[in-house]
Amino acid sequence: MSDTHSQGASSAAGIDLSQFYQVFFEEAAENLEQMEQMLLGVDVEAADDEELNAIFRCAHSVKGGAATFGFADVAELTHQMETLLDKLRRHELKPTAAMVDVLLASGDALKAQLARHQGRGGAAVDTSELLASIRALAEGGSAVAAPVRGPAAATAPVAPAPTLSAAAPKSAARLLELTVGPLADPSHADHLAELFTEIPGLGTIEPLDAGRDADGMRRFKVLTAASENELVDLFSFHVAREQVQLAPLGPGYGFHAGAPGAPEPAPADCDPGYGFFDSAPGAPDSGLAAATSAAPGATGAPVPVEAKPAARAAARAEAKAAGAPESSTLRVSVEKVDQLINLVGELVITQAMLAQTGKGVDAALYQQLASGLADLERNTRDLQEAVMSIRMIPMSLVFSRFPRMLRDLAGKLGKKVELVTQGEATELDKGLVEKITDPLTHLVRNSCDHGIELPAERLARGKPEHGTVTLVASHQGGSIVIEVRDDGRGLNRAKLLKKARERGIEAPDTLSDQEVYGLIFAPGFSTAEQVTDVSGRGVGMDVVKKNITALGGTVEIDSAEGYGMTVRVRLPLTLAIMDGMSVGVGEECYILPLSSVVESFQVQPGMIKTIGGSGRVVEVRDEYMPVIDLEKVFDVPRFDFEHQSHIMVVVEAEGGRVALLVDELLGQQQVVVKNLESNYRKVDDVSGATILGDGRVALILDIGSLVRRSRH
Repeated sequence: MSDTHSQGASSAAGIDLSQFYQVFFEEAAENLEQMEQMLLGVDVEAADDEELNAIFRCAHSVKGGAATFGFADVAELTHQMETLLDKLRRHELKPTAAMVDVLLASGDALKAQLARHQGRGGAAVDTSELLASIRALAEGGSAVAAPVRGPAAATAPVAPAPTLSAAAPKSAARLLELTVGPLADPSHADHLAELFTEIPGLGTIEPLDAGRDADGMRRFKVLTAASENELVDLFSFHVAREQVQLAPLGPGYGFHAGAPGAPEPAPADCDPGYGFFDSAPGAPDSGLAAATSAAPGATGAPVPVEAKPAARAAARAEAKAAGAPESSTLRVSVEKVDQLINLVGELVITQAMLAQTGKGVDAALYQQLASGLADLERNTRDLQEAVMSIRMIPMSLVFSRFPRMLRDLAGKLGKKVELVTQGEATELDKGLVEKITDPLTHLVRNSCDHGIELPAERLARGKPEHGTVTLVASHQGGSIVIEVRDDGRGLNRAKLLKKARERGIEAPDTLSDQEVYGLIFAPGFSTAEQVTDVSGRGVGMDVVKKNITALGGTVEIDSAEGYGMTVRVRLPLTLAIMDGMSVGVGEECYILPLSSVVESFQVQPGMIKTIGGSGRVVEVRDEYMPVIDLEKVFDVPRFDFEHQSHIMVVVEAEGGRVALLVDELLGQQQVVVKNLESNYRKVDDVSGATILGDGRVALILDIGSLVRRSRH
């Protein structure tokens, strides 16, 4: 069914289903992500029943929503997946690695299909091969491992399953009475009937009341294999859930005598099967055989009507319990959170202004005002931290994408790799998570491709044939540190120096190990012997470092040849608010990120030495570092021409240190980072701006840029 058709049908019903699209797409993405994680964790030798049930529920949820909105391609693929998963959870089939592969590939195809329906581009996905593979696995497996259910079951052909009938046995089509109402406009109930024509395999529906609606109620006879919960979920997009009632359809169609729309009483000798022969599909008793625990082959067993409502109540209670954790969360758009953070930032600035003004007030005379300002400062900081925590999301969201990627990559390279993650609960700002994912992906691929050896090579070196890639996240001070470790071959110093010299990079033997390892960040640098579709083109590590540096972070490498390598990425916790040190130069104020500040000291005569005619260095504890005069870098106007800057602040970034020459240290404070580029333009050596308590704009310095300037 096309998207246009589904939208037309929904608007005809008086309800625009498109308003629910975004919720469906978000929930479908979550379900597919969850399904992928569970599939990767399945032990095919001893699969856990609860795991298989959970995977089935994920596919089932996606299918239910897809069928409702008319995404037939998604519904068809998830239905076939359900068929296979249903046999697995019923132990009619034994899980195999091939099944896991096909289900993972199906998940990828579903993501592509949903992206297309969401309007994010892409051609229609051809799933014919996938569908054939799933059917073959489901049918081939059942022929071998299907449980014996008596002679009739062994020879009876299996009817194709309706699209929404995964929860019930495939032959359990049954008759139900559907009562809808009371409705202000009973004709709305006819739209429920339209669903049965729009959704393949849902079943059939016939009106029982000939359109009579004196009491605002409508009644239908439904023949379906779908569960009652599925039907109620489906109908609730057109009418309220409490207006839908389903009950078994027995003699007299379940109406009490004299009810509006009830048929004439049947003659005493009337066949209660309404023309169905014994054990025919759809006969009133056949669909309820399982509920009454009738023996296989038994027909005509009376079914207590109370059994179904009780089962339905139990199912509702179970569904309610399963949905309980969801009710404790609230889905909010990122734009609203960003707006809230921006407003809190403005509040922080206003509070700083009040605090500065309050310093000039006599605390003895205005004790209440001083107390109020102190409370405001404390509450503003608490509010700021609470709002910032809304944007913080656990690293598990980033780590969750790597098990699948490593599995596929290891298979392609013929390697055996295990992924270990630690510190998944460590939180990072959402904006940083989005930007750090690509660099981390490259580092993990690099570990698998260049680091981990082939199984035979590992065994020859006395290592286990399974290599290990470890992802670790932790908080250290005001930063988050993410480590990518592997127990592979590590970096070869001689090989790195040789490659660097071949590329014309200056690489003397006197370089320290850390400096040699840092050579892999040079543009176009690669140690791969040959170019493959995985790596070896020399594009990647330089981009990794560039992207991390742009986020105010640093990258360090540690390696032991033959034992493995560790890449350590250090990032600020958030890009919106930071702790800074204010320094004064002339009449100007600049902010240094506190995480980059190492120390400060007073300049003594003779400490600064000139080299090469123009460059200046200062000796700090037997280490010479470049001196950068901020007054000259930013052309700060000075009216006191005789003044000499006499304070130095040592800052560190990108593995290098420089000493900044400033007039005074103004103090330490939390600053709200404003993007200077979007509000003005890009300024060299400046990463952003903030508004001070007195209303002035202060520039936040880009320490990495200043360090690079000193090297050049």
